[in-house]
Amino acid sequence: IQDFQFFPPRLFELLEKEILYYRKTIGYKVPRNPDLPNAAQVQKEEQKKIDESMPLNTEESEEKEKLLTQGFTNWNKRDFNQFIKANEKYGRDDIDNIAREVEGKSPEEVIEYSAVFWERCNELQDIERIMAQIERGEARIQRRISIKKALDAKIARYKAPFHQLRIQYGTNKGKNYTEEEDRFLICMLHKMGFDKENVYEELRQCVRNAPQFRFDWFIKSRTAM
Repeated sequence: IQDFQFFPPRLFELLEKEILYYRKTIGYKVPRNPDLPNAAQVQKEEQKKIDESMPLNTEESEEKEKLLTQGFTNWNKRDFNQFIKANEKYGRDDIDNIAREVEGKSPEEVIEYSAVFWERCNELQDIERIMAQIERGEARIQRRISIKKALDAKIARYKAPFHQLRIQYGTNKGKNYTEEEDRFLICMLHKMGFDKENVYEELRQCVRNAPQFRFDWFIKSRTAM
């Protein structure tokens, strides 16, 4: 049983009762944890739970077996990791793309799992790390959206941006690229789509094929990254 399979909470109550009684049958003695300030009291209370435990009755045993079928038993760790990475890549609200990333699961299965995940994710042992991973991805998405809006607004000011675009450099302008090169890169990036996959590799090919850079070995030798 894995926490990301989201079994009903009642199941864990029954399993704990079953474990306590099993420990009673084998004469298990709770060790004292020296790291706890109230170690003796904790040890006494845990041992009392074992000593007073009772086996599951018939109704509870039947209930346990029924509850064992109610979690996401067909979701394994690989499925879960793909789901989390897809949330990081596309953001939690883009369920269509998330569903495409989880191999072997139908869109309906992913939609159902996603609804339960966001309702009960705080039950996960590693939820802080998981949420940090997803939120980092969502922050990158928002940054790309902001850059795209700014780029769209900049280009929209000009009828012929490849020739008219003016760039405000400030005091930290690097000396590697000329304004003509920068203008071409910005305009082509906008034309191809700022957030398109492999856009920088395509941009590199456009630079190599551009006649105005035929003898510009510096820009033609640049890599995509």
